[in-house]
Amino acid sequence: MRPQRARLSALTAILTRSSFQRSFCFCQWRRSRLRTALLSALAAILAIAGSGLAAGAADASHDQTTFFEAPAELLDPATRQGAIQQLQYLGVNAIRVDMSWGSVAPSPEARNQPSFQAGSPGSYDWGEYGELIEEAHSLHWQVLLTVGGPAPRWATSNGKAPYVTRPNPHDFEQFMSAVARRFGGEVSLFAIWNEPNEFGELQPQFARNGEPVAGRIYRGLFQAGYEGLKDGGLRNPKVLMGETAPGGFAVRGKKVPSYAGVAPITFLQNALCLNSKYVKNPHCGTLPAFGYAQHPYVTNTMGPFFVPKNPNNVTIGSLGRLVTALNRAGKAHAVRPSLPIFLTEFGVMSKPNRYFGVSWGKQAEWDAIAERIAWEHARVYAFSQYLLEDDPLSKTGAVSFQTGLETASGVKKPLYFGFPVPLTVTRTKHGYALWGFVRPAHKVTEVTILVQRSKHAPYTRLAVVKTGSLGYWQLHSNVNGRFWRVRWISPSGVRYEGPPIK
Repeated sequence: MRPQRARLSALTAILTRSSFQRSFCFCQWRRSRLRTALLSALAAILAIAGSGLAAGAADASHDQTTFFEAPAELLDPATRQGAIQQLQYLGVNAIRVDMSWGSVAPSPEARNQPSFQAGSPGSYDWGEYGELIEEAHSLHWQVLLTVGGPAPRWATSNGKAPYVTRPNPHDFEQFMSAVARRFGGEVSLFAIWNEPNEFGELQPQFARNGEPVAGRIYRGLFQAGYEGLKDGGLRNPKVLMGETAPGGFAVRGKKVPSYAGVAPITFLQNALCLNSKYVKNPHCGTLPAFGYAQHPYVTNTMGPFFVPKNPNNVTIGSLGRLVTALNRAGKAHAVRPSLPIFLTEFGVMSKPNRYFGVSWGKQAEWDAIAERIAWEHARVYAFSQYLLEDDPLSKTGAVSFQTGLETASGVKKPLYFGFPVPLTVTRTKHGYALWGFVRPAHKVTEVTILVQRSKHAPYTRLAVVKTGSLGYWQLHSNVNGRFWRVRWISPSGVRYEGPPIK
């Protein structure tokens, strides 16, 4: 099992630096099993209207895969089966597995590369990764395998921890060849390098003159990794580029903090040999990416609809920026036209995190709204949930992540009950627009919508709505309510009832 790794940037730096730095640098912490989910407030507040209903199933042609990431539970043999049963109850049939090169390579702490057959899967200790991926494959689940850093020490340019400085592309190509031979028949989608626009994941991010360089380094790794997968027997591997975190800097020719990362759009341009006006370097070819992966976290004070001032930042509320950037990159022949977008990591931080956590009820509401925002973008092919169970609170004050459906002690939060049947309610000019999804359903089904009209009133049935063939549904109502919730009974008789949504 891959060990947890602490973020490089301390929480105190986030809390004490200027508001400019707080708004642009929150994602520069060291990624570990403690994923950063700095999340936020929302603005879908409901009001009063008259009466009447109009119902209809959501567009059945619009689907998005939901990848679930639960590394602590799924990579531990003692908890794996229980976690799988929970995910099946939640309607999950796709997982993301984040594997570091250095965690499976031989002699990862050695300064000099050991003698071994780098392209042979038998040279690596795949450990629990292999068992988990085999189990997921047997369940016919989709597996997204993200392969990245830290690298083995011997594969970095300076041999210094955290072993993410200019990883050797040739060594990485050989490693990815071994990955293809080991997992090519079990993995449906690959991604190269997690959050390469973070200082803790890939170095350097900027040159001394302030020019962003991380994207150029990443391009070499992506090309090497892609060729490695082909060398390993995959004729047309589906490989996502990016996996970028939000935040970061987009400056050029200026001094940036030592811990700074590159803003996602700036990183994209850098990786695709594009200048700020999307003119491509003629010496660069088209990068063979299957899609672009983004982690669209937001700060917890602004909410899912928040649009950052930095135009090169991308959050869940500013996905249009990424669509525009990829469209322009496609026209420049830097990537194929209309490149799909995969949101491969997301979560809403909740209490008891005293720095960034929102209430449990808001966590459920905001997660559903984020999923609806993603669903409304036709270019988004995947949404995601990071963590099944919260990380324990750190006793040292370091950041830990409470984005799970359960607390660290196993108490189920409202999101646990809302995740299989997410619901959003938005005030419109003529009433309320309701949107939802029955995640465990795999065909047309019926879902019951309940409404509480006043504070002490019981919930009553508002409507029974038929979903589309993929489980999505929509409803317009001018019935005034205080809270709404969803009830669904599966064909096998399992009862699902989501939390109150306002």
